[in-house]
Amino acid sequence: MSEPVVLSAAEARRVAVRAQLLAGPRATDALDVVRHLTSLQLDPTAYVARSADLVLWGRLGSSYDPGDLRDLLETGQLVELRMHAVPAEDLRLHTAEMAAWPAAAGTEAEAEHLAGWVAANDGCRRDVLAALRADGPLPTADLPDTCVKPWRSTGWTGGRNLQRLLDLLVQRGEVAVAGREGRVPLWDLASRVYPDDEPVPLDEARAERGRRLLAARGIARPRDVGEAGVETRVDGVRGRWRVDGSHLAHLARPWDDEEGRVVLLSPLDHLVLDRRRTSELFAFEYVLEMYKPVAQRRHGYWALPVLAGDRLVGQVDVERVVDAGELHVRGVHPDGVWSSALRAAVDAQLEELAAWLGVAREDVAPGGR
Repeated sequence: MSEPVVLSAAEARRVAVRAQLLAGPRATDALDVVRHLTSLQLDPTAYVARSADLVLWGRLGSSYDPGDLRDLLETGQLVELRMHAVPAEDLRLHTAEMAAWPAAAGTEAEAEHLAGWVAANDGCRRDVLAALRADGPLPTADLPDTCVKPWRSTGWTGGRNLQRLLDLLVQRGEVAVAGREGRVPLWDLASRVYPDDEPVPLDEARAERGRRLLAARGIARPRDVGEAGVETRVDGVRGRWRVDGSHLAHLARPWDDEEGRVVLLSPLDHLVLDRRRTSELFAFEYVLEMYKPVAQRRHGYWALPVLAGDRLVGQVDVERVVDAGELHVRGVHPDGVWSSALRAAVDAQLEELAAWLGVAREDVAPGGR
């Protein structure tokens, strides 16, 4: 067995940044970006802009129009699957898992619990499918809630029987989100939404998803990508990693300031979404503070991480105030000391963000949400 490739922390960071299309020439097509990233989280929070739009803006620049993403979803080139936009042609990598539900739903006990709950509410399931067959697409409010066994949970889903049933019917491949009216999902039969493509066999599909995910992340833990890529170790970081072999060749190319960019990232950007990975590879600690009481926030409700080249160097606290037509900049929070050039670059990004949003930038005192 060959020895694992050993990367320095700087090399690992550069692999990750390049793989995420955040270095070098900007991408030029939104659909190509989503295809490369494998999916795009459709979180509805729009404190600055919707996360999906910030992710695409960070890679495409201000030529990106949020209407492009809406068009891709409306024309079916992207399909919503469990709050993520997925290329329609990639649904065949998920449908075998749907057919095998609940085998991939967690532990054997968890799978048994879910299967039992759906079976107990099979009458409601049939009522929902009949309503969609006759009148779909429909919002949740127009669907019958005839569940006889309530969903028990200490989380936000507690008592939300119909919503939980719909989530599980998505996992089973029976219903799908066919579109949205504002933030409200419109449900329909999955057979009307998903392409009629032959499913990829389950084991093959999982392996292919692992390969694609690793190509998009550059470097990842085996728990996320399986045995895709090449075994790797990172100096100063415990444990095993996998690296996409195509990115190793790029390490022979010197990294310079011309390749790196300064980018304001969504808190849900794939570069920072795995907080543990972000800490291990970038020595950057990020906490999404929207769930904290106001008095306990240090960086802001929806603070945007700042990428500068191959380093995460701080956060900016900004909010788009729609009624005022302004982007409020409440604080810039460097990690360490910033050079005057970096401060100017971050300032330029804030100006570009305001212009892209079509609002005026306004520096205000800290406070608000």
